[in-house]
Amino acid sequence: MARIAIQIYEIQDPWEAEAVIELGVDRIGSVILSAQTWKVPAIKEAILASQKAHVKHSLIPLFDTKEALFRVVDYYRPDVVHFCQSLTDDDGRLVPFEVQVELQMWTRERFPGVEVMRSIPVHTPKGEVAIPSLEIGKRFEKASDCLLTDTWVRKEPVKGYIGITGQTCDWGVAGALVASSRIPVILAGGLSPENVYEGVMATKPSGVDSCTRTNAGDRKGNAVRFKKDLEKVKAFVAEARRAEKDLFSLPADPLPRGDQ
Repeated sequence: MARIAIQIYEIQDPWEAEAVIELGVDRIGSVILSAQTWKVPAIKEAILASQKAHVKHSLIPLFDTKEALFRVVDYYRPDVVHFCQSLTDDDGRLVPFEVQVELQMWTRERFPGVEVMRSIPVHTPKGEVAIPSLEIGKRFEKASDCLLTDTWVRKEPVKGYIGITGQTCDWGVAGALVASSRIPVILAGGLSPENVYEGVMATKPSGVDSCTRTNAGDRKGNAVRFKKDLEKVKAFVAEARRAEKDLFSLPADPLPRGDQ
């Protein structure tokens, strides 16, 4: 049976990495917040813990200068570098991103053992602006090993970067991207234990990703960054695996096999 990769983001220390791995997560993501404070021993330990358990660990650097990026990748040696810079302006119009494609190509050349993942913006189900997500995906295919959908909103929570909105993207567009892409596509954007099953069945992705909706909450119910709710993660994994089973379980081959 085919397998859907389950990725959980904003894991910043080895203890939380080990905890979510124990729950069945098979991809983990961490974030480097600054080119000035890029060396975080706890994140390096988390990456080593993941790799010891044969779980892929991806890293988002919230900066994109070539020198700083290469220094970070050389130090951490993650399995995946995840690029999620904004590719549109606040009105949804494409901005030039040839430099981003080139940076990803440089990264693959400099670190041939490290995969490259690229976030593709997808508008919300009722979005007033239609983002050309399929066109963007096609233009990044040659420079990426994997694509990841994420929800586009006019004002990103982290300026200049796609993601952590807690809102779902348009699954029709996400499913079209999955169907048209020559490389794997991970579904992300507002996924939670409550909707991941439906999201998988609607889009048939190679994997699913959760950040905000599996974070712990504060007293007002707001998501707390960099702190996971392990019960939510456990439920997310269970629902993703249920979808995996229903999506990929096929009837037995009725053809006779004796002459093969």
